[in-house]
Amino acid sequence: MLKNLINSWRKKKLKDEKYLYLFNNPPHDEYVCLDCETTGLNPKKDEILSIGAVIIKKNKILMRKTLNIFVKPSNSVTEESIKIHHIRPIDLENAIDPKDAILELLEFIGSRPIVGYYIKFDIAIISKYTKQYIGIALPNLQVEVSSMYYKSKKRSSDYEFVDLKFDTIMKELDVPELGKHDALNDAIMTAMIFLKLRDLSPANSTFYTG
Repeated sequence: MLKNLINSWRKKKLKDEKYLYLFNNPPHDEYVCLDCETTGLNPKKDEILSIGAVIIKKNKILMRKTLNIFVKPSNSVTEESIKIHHIRPIDLENAIDPKDAILELLEFIGSRPIVGYYIKFDIAIISKYTKQYIGIALPNLQVEVSSMYYKSKKRSSDYEFVDLKFDTIMKELDVPELGKHDALNDAIMTAMIFLKLRDLSPANSTFYTG
């Protein structure tokens, strides 16, 4: 009920009715797994430098349906920020305008639920742009793989520590490493984590937030 009210309010805030498709019923058993590389970890002031995304359909990662784009920052990247995202100025030579990148991403996502690792950060920083360009935050349902992993672990009590680091989850689930600090690779690895966790506990596939 609350979700419907929020979506009704969001629809009224849309600057262009073209983007009403974001509120459509999602295709059956399809998801988009995405990851952003950014200039920092503050979604209010930092910027997106690259976006990687891949579509998951049923139990398959559709490698022919991927998105991998670099985004022009408003300022030159600093040496300090390169240590975080590993994206060099040469990598951004063919980067595209943020608005073009975000609108392309919206077309790619459609109304599918969005899967990610600590996805709230990615949604928050993407929504900073979508609020500017189309008037609203991303309305898509979200699936958090670290929460799925946490629920899959057998614990002796509710207070038992569970290591939720990305590397730990990958190792525990025997997911191959494709190369870090690459948005598309990170999205693909996260998609593999999602499918493995869903196989372990199918009920987790409906773990939505947002």
